[in-house]
Amino acid sequence: MTATTLFISDLHLHHEAPEIAQGFIDYLARLETCTPVAERLYLLGDIFEVWVGDDYRDEFTRTMSTALKRVAARGTTIFFMHGNRDFLVGETFAAEAGVTLLPDPSVITLDGERVLLMHGDSMCTRDEAYMKFRAMTRDPQWQAQILAMPLEQRLALAQSLRMQSGETNSAKDEAIMDVTPEEVIKHMREHDVRTLIHGHTHRPAVHPLEIEGEPARRIVLGDWRPTQAFDIISHGQGPELREFALPLADAITHG
Repeated sequence: MTATTLFISDLHLHHEAPEIAQGFIDYLARLETCTPVAERLYLLGDIFEVWVGDDYRDEFTRTMSTALKRVAARGTTIFFMHGNRDFLVGETFAAEAGVTLLPDPSVITLDGERVLLMHGDSMCTRDEAYMKFRAMTRDPQWQAQILAMPLEQRLALAQSLRMQSGETNSAKDEAIMDVTPEEVIKHMREHDVRTLIHGHTHRPAVHPLEIEGEPARRIVLGDWRPTQAFDIISHGQGPELREFALPLADAITHG
């Protein structure tokens, strides 16, 4: 029987969006009980709205890690790629949740094809201010300094950055916050792929491309909202972008 692979991103899980959190719990519960067991689940960034360090634990984060661990224990291999919101997720959380941290970018084999996986924010090069911020937050020395701060300071800093991000993005041109087309082609050429899957932009779509005279495609995952969610599923016939309603219908995750 053909193995199932799934991809999701941009859930932005936090206490203020209980419908999305419950949708994620339900999604994982279906994976936990479906037959046959899904082979792989890829979490492509911004699963959490904010992450201030693996040493921060509350009932919300414990619930999410426990739900992931149950799916992993059943036999699904789960991969976690950092996004621009949860880049401080570390090996401690990964071990507790039963997930494997995945570098951005990464190339996998899907249905016999090389496929490039990215969160997507590194391709938004027209947003120069964000690219400077991204370079800073991905610096291991900066991250070490942040993680050395008292937890209360980290929580306050995260709240401040979250507010600033919302205010800044509301004033930006929509095109600036999308990926730069030339960057897409560059990354796909560098990794010798004809399929790219990413999130971040909250613009779900399948974009046909041409690289070196060959057909190619960029598949963009959508963000999760209180009544709407997206994933990509592959049953052996190539990746398919799906939109589905929350609360979940019974058929979802079974194809």
